[in-house]
Amino acid sequence: MYLTVKKQWLILFLLPLAGGVVLAQRWGGGGGGERWYPEYETCRTAREVPSHSTGTPSWTNEPGFEKDVLTFVRIRRDRAPYGSRSAGSWWTDFPDSDLNLSYRLQQMTSLKVNPDGRVLDLTDKELCNYPFIYMVEPGRLLLRNEEVPILRKYLLNGGVLMADDFWGQVQWAGFQREIKRVLPEREFVELPMDHPLFHCVFDLKGPKNSLQIPNVGQGVRSQHDGITWEYHDGEECTEVHVRAIFDDNNHILVLATHNTDNGDGWEREGENEYFFHNFSENRAFPLAINIFFYLMTH
Repeated sequence: MYLTVKKQWLILFLLPLAGGVVLAQRWGGGGGGERWYPEYETCRTAREVPSHSTGTPSWTNEPGFEKDVLTFVRIRRDRAPYGSRSAGSWWTDFPDSDLNLSYRLQQMTSLKVNPDGRVLDLTDKELCNYPFIYMVEPGRLLLRNEEVPILRKYLLNGGVLMADDFWGQVQWAGFQREIKRVLPEREFVELPMDHPLFHCVFDLKGPKNSLQIPNVGQGVRSQHDGITWEYHDGEECTEVHVRAIFDDNNHILVLATHNTDNGDGWEREGENEYFFHNFSENRAFPLAINIFFYLMTH
């Protein structure tokens, strides 16, 4: 099912203006920090949970084609009782990151994108309808025994998992351990900056660390101290990694953006002008668009 959906998305992205992103934005105060809502346990879409940033855009697609769209799917999953002290939960940056990125994909490309997003458990029967799934803060990821073969089948049948916003070696080890249960015969490979994923729509030049995105608080402070990395589990997490697991045909099964927080770049875009222009507009959204284009066309 996944590959059929991908073939339907032989998409042509709009050419970036002047080689970069040009986005309009209005500024507003942040809606507060991360917090848990009871709806997290039962929600099916991102629209069912209130914004905790500056609000999210809404849009509609042509009637009758509601299912003929790209859908951002966030995975609801367990958090291990051990591991990194600072690793977060599956609902970090939710729902604003999901809806803001979906809107930017709708706005900046020829894609039609689901305006509500989805939230799924790996055991949900609808999983096979979506070729892309997202996990945030997987440094203490814990897969249930019944989820392991389901995720393996999903990935080997053409689905892709993106993991984002986890920092340091302790969190990497926790994530890698669980993925090894799913794909024991395969290893992560670091993507070099000359890989086409970084250049297929937006030409992302420079060292990989030029793509680093911290949490919004550190991002704002970085205009004064120059620090874009975060400190986790006693480690200065300075080096950005973009790693992938490939199948035998060189298709990406798992894409992991480590020591960077793309989700905050999507979620917090409206809170601070400096953060928006330096991290959301020039890093988080261009990389995300490249990722979707590359994954859906390779």
